Amino acid sequence: MSARGALLGTVGGFAEEVMKTGLGPSHRHAVAGLVLDAVGNIVLGTRQPVASIAHRVARLWGDAGSATVVGRPIGLPPTGAAFVNGTLAHCTDFDDTHLPSLLHPGAAVIPAVLAVAEVTGADGPESLDAMLLGIELCIRLGMAGFDEERRNSIYFDRGQHATSLCGAIASAVAVSALLSGDAATITSAGAIAASMSSGLIEANRTGGSVKQIHTGWAAHCGVAAAQLAAAGLTGPHTVLEGRFGFFTAFCGERSVPQVVTDDLGELWHADQVQIKRYPCNYFTHAGVDCALELRARGVRPADVAGIELGVPEPALRTIAEPRAAKIIPVGGYAAAFSGPYTFAAALTGGGGLGVHLADFTDEAARRAEVVELAARIGCSADAECTEVFPRRIGTRARVTLRDGRVEEVLRFNDRPGLTYGVTGAELDTKFALNCEVFGAERSALVSAEIRALVSATSARSVMSLLRTEGKERKRGGSDQAE
Repeated sequence: MSARGALLGTVGGFAEEVMKTGLGPSHRHAVAGLVLDAVGNIVLGTRQPVASIAHRVARLWGDAGSATVVGRPIGLPPTGAAFVNGTLAHCTDFDDTHLPSLLHPGAAVIPAVLAVAEVTGADGPESLDAMLLGIELCIRLGMAGFDEERRNSIYFDRGQHATSLCGAIASAVAVSALLSGDAATITSAGAIAASMSSGLIEANRTGGSVKQIHTGWAAHCGVAAAQLAAAGLTGPHTVLEGRFGFFTAFCGERSVPQVVTDDLGELWHADQVQIKRYPCNYFTHAGVDCALELRARGVRPADVAGIELGVPEPALRTIAEPRAAKIIPVGGYAAAFSGPYTFAAALTGGGGLGVHLADFTDEAARRAEVVELAARIGCSADAECTEVFPRRIGTRARVTLRDGRVEEVLRFNDRPGLTYGVTGAELDTKFALNCEVFGAERSALVSAEIRALVSATSARSVMSLLRTEGKERKRGGSDQAE
């Protein structure tokens, strides 16, 4: 089988053609929206504990470089910058989501491309084209591991984090497309990254912060694999569908490998990516919307005798089990994967604003009024929500009040007719809130530069605005900027 006849070889050939001819303005404008969302999430992530951990370790790999680490004064080599920024893009669980693959494609691909585009001086349009190639491939790899009959991700059924696995290969293809644009090199980059793919999701169930670095590691692997391919290392062009390839290893016999290339260039799965409105697991969003509707109806926690959340049956494993860990999460990050906690936080929260980052600190996860309400919440499989899962994520909230009345509300995640599921104003507001640490004036400059990527602005001009003033303290002590 020739490289072009194999799946990844076909992708490599397509990527070469795209980088030669370029994509249209509509595609580039759409991807710029995903970049805006990702960068805002990265800035928000700079305030999380994992930011210092990731940065401290990345500095051990190379202490100086020309790729920006967001919120830091000194750059790192592109592999290190991609790791840190990729970690920050995902660590608050506020990153973009694709259904039904259940992937967060932008969080790995965008930081990887930004790091290399900054170092190489690539212009905005070609950077956006490379990003879209990577995002599309990431989703297609995820969709090839989607079981239509069971309506669930095979990766997740087997305890694997599809975003991390698919994101490494997708990032490698995107970065290699930017670096070389040569089909053979792009193919090898993706094949090399397939040997680096990893990520388990047990932390979703019982806690631990390791999942926060999964997209950072995928971005790091993508840059490293592309660099290795450019230096001459090769990989098997049958790495996806081969007897000992990616799909056999991670999905067994249930995968549908041909999805990777079906209608390639004609059907863009990336058009179906959704931008999150709440910084928590996407399975919980419809439940938050239910809680807000109930608040609007006048329901208050003190009125509640009991609540039953009907959710898609496959989602129970992530947001409802084990029950004790979901009622009293071990920390703020674990709380973002709890159906009872997120619902209780939204119902007890002020102003009808839903939930935001302040609800997912370790201190917030221990709030007595939220924990007490969460203990009155049960979760079960709802037939209607299960039937449409995971193309639509729904929650049916049935609330029994102390006076015997019952209130019921059904909500789904999707909002048809919107680009990436949000209005332009909502995206701008989310970005501004996420970038409050930078101040309004600087945030507006960053936003303008990102939107200008569709014409001529380079990634370098965007990333230069994301550094801070000062100097880095020496390794071995604190890694905070002075």
